[in-house]
Amino acid sequence: MKVLYCTSEAQPFAATGGLADVAGSLPQALRQRLIGCRVVMPLYEDIPQKMRDNMKFVTSLSVPVAWRRQYCGVFEARAGGVIYYLIDNQYYFKRKGLYGHYDDAERFAFLSRAALEMLPYLDFKPDIIHCNDWQTALVPVYYSIFYANNDWYRGIKTVFTIHNIQYQGKYGPELVENVLGIPKSDYPILEYDDCVNMVKGAIETANQITTVSPTYAKEILDPWYSHGLDGILRQRAWKLCGILNGIDTVSYDPETDKDIYAHYTADDLSGKAENKRALQERLGLEQNPDVPLVSMVTRMVSHKGLDLVKEDLDRLMQETNIQFAILGSGDWEYEKFFRQMQGHYPGRMCACHGFVPELSRKIYAGSDIFLMPSKSEPCGLSQMIALRYGTIPIVRETGGLKDSIQDSGDGEGNGFTFHDYSSVDMDNAVRRALQGYQDQEGWKILVQRAMRCNMSWGKSANEYIRLYRDLLKE
Repeated sequence: MKVLYCTSEAQPFAATGGLADVAGSLPQALRQRLIGCRVVMPLYEDIPQKMRDNMKFVTSLSVPVAWRRQYCGVFEARAGGVIYYLIDNQYYFKRKGLYGHYDDAERFAFLSRAALEMLPYLDFKPDIIHCNDWQTALVPVYYSIFYANNDWYRGIKTVFTIHNIQYQGKYGPELVENVLGIPKSDYPILEYDDCVNMVKGAIETANQITTVSPTYAKEILDPWYSHGLDGILRQRAWKLCGILNGIDTVSYDPETDKDIYAHYTADDLSGKAENKRALQERLGLEQNPDVPLVSMVTRMVSHKGLDLVKEDLDRLMQETNIQFAILGSGDWEYEKFFRQMQGHYPGRMCACHGFVPELSRKIYAGSDIFLMPSKSEPCGLSQMIALRYGTIPIVRETGGLKDSIQDSGDGEGNGFTFHDYSSVDMDNAVRRALQGYQDQEGWKILVQRAMRCNMSWGKSANEYIRLYRDLLKE
């Protein structure tokens, strides 16, 4: 089986978020299971020169973009044993930053068309084309309009994954003919609420729609989560499913991670205590092994549940004996709040601004409890990383958080959960975790159980392979 994985970003070449982690890990997991998966993405200016030096020019071609044609160079690189095709066009991609340009619609329309146009030049005909988020949502649209009845392309199946339904590629209808190159007769494929909606087009035309967790696949049928697309998703619910993401368990491994203070395993947790001591020292917290250290590594935005933390943190700090550390950046109101709290509770509270990868790993390894009270969370990776490092998650039951964390109240779970989006419910979950922490023998068993959870890409890859095979049987 051959798969072409279309993405706007991928590790280790260019990344802004979780999509890059998925695009860097899932194709490797598929390849390890003897699936011939290759990846296509833009050749951004942000890609380091040392990586460019190892790329091989493969071919060039002319790609239609509405009424004009644009140069497309195809370069080949390898990472983790996977072949990556990097699409070169300096007009579209020789710029700082991956997104946020005035002509993003045209840039990613070009990428989507190029991903299809290049295939005969490479003599690579995939059985499955797997596309991700709005930046490649036009691939199944273009395939259905221009390629499905072409002899060379006939029989290819398309899969579209929604990583975050909030971002839909919405533009004015004037783009249809002049930028996207879609005939007027096919405009209804993209039209939704009087505008172009690229994700809607992919939902209409792809053979299968997936999301990054089973619960999120159900949630986006509800107007509260769908950002307006619940109507079309309910109409197409028969081709919607959710597959939980995994994490790179080789990179995130407390036994070998070079960024943490001391190595440890589920069988020998002594190194975790040293990580906590050293982290307390670095963050200016009292070096006390008996005080539970609660942490967050997050973007400081509303949907990450920071409104609940704002409501409850002062009460928790006053009424319980905890330390609290947060690493992240985002909205000014939250950054200001955590800086003020640090001033109110010196030696017990630390707010670290920005995102420092090595510090994030030290926080995962050195904390006792990881708080993730998200309003919505399509999948979430932080809770899985926390499990890997034996730091017990407290999560709200939404999206991938619900699918990956089970409450330990029954003696079998791997964390603590709460249902309602309320600070009262969150507070109750935190206090239950703190009570559990007092039973050190029981807490050790919980930590070991968390570390032994299988959050690798292997299970996810097997589910995608089953999905691909079922599509090819149709």
